[in-house]
Amino acid sequence: MISISNARKSYTSEVNIGPLNIEIPKAGITSIIGPNGAGKSTTLLMIGRLLNMDEGQINVANMDVSESKSEDLAKVMTILRQENHFVTRLTVRQLVGFGRFPYSKGRLTNEDERIISKYIDFFELSDLEDRYLDELSGGQRQRAYVAMVLSQETEYVLLDEPLNNLDVARSVKMMEHLRHAADEFGITILTVMHDINFAAKYSDRICAMKDGKISAFGKIKEIMNPKLLTDIFETDIEIIDGPYGPLAIY
Repeated sequence: MISISNARKSYTSEVNIGPLNIEIPKAGITSIIGPNGAGKSTTLLMIGRLLNMDEGQINVANMDVSESKSEDLAKVMTILRQENHFVTRLTVRQLVGFGRFPYSKGRLTNEDERIISKYIDFFELSDLEDRYLDELSGGQRQRAYVAMVLSQETEYVLLDEPLNNLDVARSVKMMEHLRHAADEFGITILTVMHDINFAAKYSDRICAMKDGKISAFGKIKEIMNPKLLTDIFETDIEIIDGPYGPLAIY
């Protein structure tokens, strides 16, 4: 479980995140949605200890992220940011291999190689594993990065806008991979999403944020409420019954 208690982050006197209080259950996919500036990425980065809180406490799998050793946290939680400054002369296999660093410290064992191959195959990258990152499309490169964080084999995976710069077809494929990963490997995926309908179709739960606060948290049917979403996004949103569940029209 991810537990956040009175977490705050202040940027200026007018820009504040929190206090945040929420418990995110283990397993499945939870998506954080909300308008720009709502505090979605800040919340994710604080959970992943890439951004310090000003106040409060965050526990992941009963580990205090502020107090725990990095090497211990790295075996429980991994995070992928929006901005990835990749080294172009890395191959796909070399990149995915970085996910094994908390265990191998750079000296890959046969077991590490097996796990690397497992996630390369899972994300359908086998034909590309010897290609350099700058030879890949944006969608292929994004799959390689997600394969890298999953190869760390942590219980908790944090993804900041994994659909960033992907077209609709590649976004669908990515979310299908993540849904399959959550179900097959029993992991907890926490992701920041801009698209309400992608969040609704592929997630188990949604956390909706506005103005640095958590406005609502619950299962899909609870959050896919026209009044609630209209208030959060400050634009008229209708909910219809789509072929795969509730669909937001805006």
